[in-house]
Amino acid sequence: MNFTESLFKNVAALKKTLNSDDVKYKEIKIGEKKGCIIFVADLTDKAAVGELIIRPAASLSGTPDETVLSSAFLSPETEKATTVENAAAKIVGGSSALLCDGVKTALLFGLKKFDKRAIAEPPTSTVIKGPREGFVESLSVNVSLMRRKLVSPDLRFKYLSVGEFSSTKIALCYVHGIADEKLIAALSEKIKKAKIDAVLDASYISKFLGEHKASLFKQIGNTEKPDVLAAKILEGRVAVLVDGSPIALTVPYLLIEDFQSPGDYYNSSYSATFARILRLLAVIISIYLPALYVSAQLFHLQFIPLSFLLTIVNSIKGIPLSPSFEMFFTLLVFEILNEASVRMPKYVGMVVSIVGGLVLGETAVNAGIISAPALMIIALSGICLYTVPELEQTFSILRLLFLVIGGSFGAFGIIVASGVLLTYLVSFENYRTPLLAPFSPLIIQDLKDGIYKGFMIEQRLRPLSLKNANKRRMRND
Repeated sequence: MNFTESLFKNVAALKKTLNSDDVKYKEIKIGEKKGCIIFVADLTDKAAVGELIIRPAASLSGTPDETVLSSAFLSPETEKATTVENAAAKIVGGSSALLCDGVKTALLFGLKKFDKRAIAEPPTSTVIKGPREGFVESLSVNVSLMRRKLVSPDLRFKYLSVGEFSSTKIALCYVHGIADEKLIAALSEKIKKAKIDAVLDASYISKFLGEHKASLFKQIGNTEKPDVLAAKILEGRVAVLVDGSPIALTVPYLLIEDFQSPGDYYNSSYSATFARILRLLAVIISIYLPALYVSAQLFHLQFIPLSFLLTIVNSIKGIPLSPSFEMFFTLLVFEILNEASVRMPKYVGMVVSIVGGLVLGETAVNAGIISAPALMIIALSGICLYTVPELEQTFSILRLLFLVIGGSFGAFGIIVASGVLLTYLVSFENYRTPLLAPFSPLIIQDLKDGIYKGFMIEQRLRPLSLKNANKRRMRND
């Protein structure tokens, strides 16, 4: 519905559309004409409304028209709306609308003000050295953090809106001249096609961005740290910032990213390389150790050293469960404890972890329900799993699958399943980028920041694994 010259009809139309008690309507005088300011009380800076709208309106004389009104107010963010629907959408987004009798348009002023969480270190990305600031739930604050990190006109933001009821603002963040324009266009198209009632977090959007809908593996990277995001987009990635979420999504994603830690780039290359090797070994242990233990007990006793075999035989004497069911039961208890410790209040969760891990485990072993080696293996596997926390859910499912295969088919089944998994990962691509790059396909240049963390001076080129427009990162002179 278009606005008319009647102030009474325009206000009535807005009141019908915005039928809520927190929407305020304040009548004012604009010269010799009547006017009305409409705003949401809890989203608007009321002091700014008084100084930038009401005071200038009171100083006008005569019968100002639309041209006079457009230049009379001091708000730095001003736009017009000709329809009730557009004005209502802006008002519930935090803008203030000014209607004037005899004028067919509404002036909209961006005078938003609402509470924001203070910038702090993200709980999921703590570092010993390096910046400790993290993203918050306000898109404007997150954009300002990126502007502080990269003070360049080539840092670009492209704004979109998604959600029928939420109208959530989304920003594509990239560096012009480095990011692939085809990637930017593809992401924009996917976001525009996302037909959903509301986008309440970045994870909602990530479901629409992945090209393989049923894949077990991550397809979209994420971070809560501005310094990490700045480094990623300087390599050619495109970031997706969602209003209301402290998590920034990055595309394309490489599996090696989650084996790298922000602290690696602020420590020596030697310690970073050692830490990455340790994470890789820990993941292999977490996935394969329970399956190998069960398969060795059931099918390959000859592979177990005699002294350790005697220990196992003595420990499983009187255990009512088979090796497979014993391992499943122990794994189930561990997963329940993990879920309870996460869902319960912080301090209660700590008690649950201590009681469950120490008392319940010790009691189960003494009662002869499970054996000590099985409990130790599951505990070691669980600890190793959290060395790469971003992939914990994926690796938990893989651990369970390999346990089933190892208990059913032995080492042969584990080898075949590993081959199938590796074949799948080698052929997996997302936005024309192989998931296992730079190892498959092998890209020698990018190995300087793979498992091996090269020295900064060695990394003169941006990753060749990514489709970027500018390959050179550091000049020789």
